[in-house]
Parts: sequence; structure tokens; C-alpha cells
Amino acid sequence: MRQGEWLPSLTLAFVAALVLAAPLRAQTPAPHANPPPVQTAPSPAPGPTQAPPPGPPPGALLPSAPVPNAEEPDEGVPGIPSGSTAETISIPSRTTAMLTARAKWDDGFASIKDSLAKIKAAMDAAGLKPAGSPFAVFTQTDDNGFAYEAMVPILAKPPGKDALSPDVTFGSSPSGEAIKFQHRGPYDDIDSTYDLITAYLDEKDLEARDFFIEEYLTELTTPEDPNLAVDIYVFIK
Repeated sequence: MRQGEWLPSLTLAFVAALVLAAPLRAQTPAPHANPPPVQTAPSPAPGPTQAPPPGPPPGALLPSAPVPNAEEPDEGVPGIPSGSTAETISIPSRTTAMLTARAKWDDGFASIKDSLAKIKAAMDAAGLKPAGSPFAVFTQTDDNGFAYEAMVPILAKPPGKDALSPDVTFGSSPSGEAIKFQHRGPYDDIDSTYDLITAYLDEKDLEARDFFIEEYLTELTTPEDPNLAVDIYVFIK
């Protein structure tokens, strides 16, 4: 994560930007740097090593059916990386196994990876299967780090259970209208994708809500993994 200027820049440069202020437009920090302090927002809410085929994988946040008002990226607009897409979609809330955590900027990738591993271990012990790709909801940033909720979707909360472990509980992911962006390549390079997202939102004069989601379509291995596939969901006001 690096320090960002906007709300949040995903991977945390974008986090700082998205969670920053009322109109969350230009300036998107990511989980790779130390963005300026932001206010806490009420928070609602990895697979094979090769990039997934075009289109959402089974169980992804993105609905399987095409969205009628999906926005086609404009040629030449500085918010869309080559080979990427920006789609406006409706995200439903989902039941999840979740873990709330904080991380230092330099330890963001390792912290998210560790949180998802803890959720998986607790689910395995309870005999629960994931109902989609894991993701992280970024909710707050400051000079020292960021807060997030690691989540794995499940079909339903097991009867009679309020938690899977002292750390892993049940919750619901955020819902609403969002724009989906794609990052393909090392997590160490995700800041550049957030820079493009910030430029795109500014170009379109769009305001983001105070949280955003990174969905991990491939397994989190190392920050240098060239095959990493991440979809970034920016929720629009």
C-alpha cells in the first residue's frame, strides 16, 4: 500500500481515498501506502494461480447475468487500463464468514492473506464450504494503517451458531450500485490500477461511498505473483 490522496486506493492506496470525505472522487489511495487519515465508515462487509477466463467465476460478487445498464468503457478515458473493464452493476448482500482486522500499510498483503486463511481454517473445521471468491471490505484508514473486514461468502449461517471461532463470526457483505474494475498482475503494482480508477471517477464526475471491495479471484501467494487476478468494486453514491 502507498499513501494516496483520495478516499481509498485499493490495496490500500484506494482505501484511504474512498474512506476519506464526502465527495470521494479524485485521490484514491491503496493498501500499499500511508494515505491521509480518514473517518470510520459503518461497514456492512484465494483459487488456482492462473487468471480466470473472461467473465465472472461461479459465486463471484458480480451477478452471472448481464446488467442492462452496464457502462462500456470510453476509448481513451484515463481510468480504464488496457484490457480491463469498468462495469456498473448491482451488488447484492451476501451471508459471509468474516474476520475484522487492522494492518500496517507495509503489512497489508500479508495481513489480508492471513485473515482469509483463518476464515478458511474455521470453515473447514465446521464443515462449511465457500459459496464464492473471498474478498476484503476496506472501511477505514489513517497514518498508521487501515481497517478491513475479510469475508468468505457462504450459502447460509449454520443453525445455532453465532461464530466459528473467537475471531471468525458471521456477517453480511455490502450491497448497492458499484463499478467493477479489474487488476491483473502483481499486488505490488495495484497502486497503478487505483490511480487509473481515481482518474476515471474524476473524468466521469462520480462520487464513491466510504468503502470499497477487493475480490480475489486467484489464490493470494506473494505480492509479486504475476498471475494474481483481483476485481475491485467501487460503490457509487
